[in-house]
Amino acid sequence: MTAPAKRASISVIVVAMNEAHDIGDCLRSVRDWADEMIVFDSGSTDGTQALCRELGAKVFETDWPGDGPQKNRALDQATSEWVLCLDADEHVGEQLRGEILQLLENGSEHAAFSTPRRSRFCGKFMAHSGWWPDRIVRLFRREKGRFTDVRTHTHLKIDGSTGRFNGPIIHYAVADLHESLAKVNDYSSAGALTMQERGKTASLASAIGHGFWAFFRTYIIKRGFLDGAEGFVLAVSNAEVSYYKYVKLMLMNKNKAR
Repeated sequence: MTAPAKRASISVIVVAMNEAHDIGDCLRSVRDWADEMIVFDSGSTDGTQALCRELGAKVFETDWPGDGPQKNRALDQATSEWVLCLDADEHVGEQLRGEILQLLENGSEHAAFSTPRRSRFCGKFMAHSGWWPDRIVRLFRREKGRFTDVRTHTHLKIDGSTGRFNGPIIHYAVADLHESLAKVNDYSSAGALTMQERGKTASLASAIGHGFWAFFRTYIIKRGFLDGAEGFVLAVSNAEVSYYKYVKLMLMNKNKAR
């Protein structure tokens, strides 16, 4: 009698800082079927580390080298055949959970899988604005993927083909306007620093132009107007990130030249 094939193993990796309000739901959505959960924490002061350990995660406390480098650090600690990367404010929905378990049981020729992501902005799950279906690659064979070495919004480079899941990752992206404004400042600063390191330049005209384009793309091309008031607020937020990124780069370059 032939023994049944062993289910493939899976590691879940998360990077975090002060995410005690979100990361519990993230880890609970995977802990019953993940072979290991790995959290890289960069200086939380809200009890994130203790909460993650209580839920069974391996916690590594370290500095913050940027999004891509930190996720690669977490990836280097993973030991399973498959790796699922989640942000602390994301969790796996029931449909996606079923698809992942089926993959682990039956195998696949693909090196990675993409999934849609359903994201909430200021209390509303967005149906347009470039936020749905917002398909992303987060599940991959450990030996076939690596994150790009950037400070913000890294993505995976995959050696092989990519399949598609239908179930979404649930993303509690922005709770309220206060958080939105904080992210505008954080993302624009990180983006400006990355561009400066790459030798980029900026002017007031380019800042205005990029800001206007970000609003137009979100609100008109991506039909953000169909998301109501939240769609307009999101379009303005995207415009601010772009505008301030170029303004900050302009001022950073001026100060460097003095």
